[in-house]
Amino acid sequence: MPPPVASCDIEVRVRYAEVDAFGYLHHARFFVYFEMGRTELLRQNGVRYRDLSERGVYYVVARLECRYRAPALYDDVLTLTTTTEKLTPLRVDHRYELRRGERLLAEAASTIVCVDREGRPTPLPDDIYAALTGVAARPAVE
Repeated sequence: MPPPVASCDIEVRVRYAEVDAFGYLHHARFFVYFEMGRTELLRQNGVRYRDLSERGVYYVVARLECRYRAPALYDDVLTLTTTTEKLTPLRVDHRYELRRGERLLAEAASTIVCVDREGRPTPLPDDIYAALTGVAARPAVE
């Protein structure tokens, strides 16, 4: 089993449809970028959101906070770093840093909870947990 990928970078170009009348990236779009980062981090570990939902497991955002440091502008090329800070069978904590070059534009954190089709907390399947942690057997559910 390959070691899990705990952090990944994606490049995002700010599109015209994402900016306000002044040419600044709208604050709500940052959260879309964070989801893009989470999705890519899963994908780099060999898991797709589709794989989870097909098995009746859904990632639900339980907490999401952002600290804006500087604006992004139309046509800026940004780098989003997404890092898994903590992963248990029931939850995942991520950290995000959005930069333009070396300039930090935003930092954020999220907690994702795994639920079943009825919205009840449910653990990740063993094989997916193993892909994300490198640990063959998951610990007891917290």
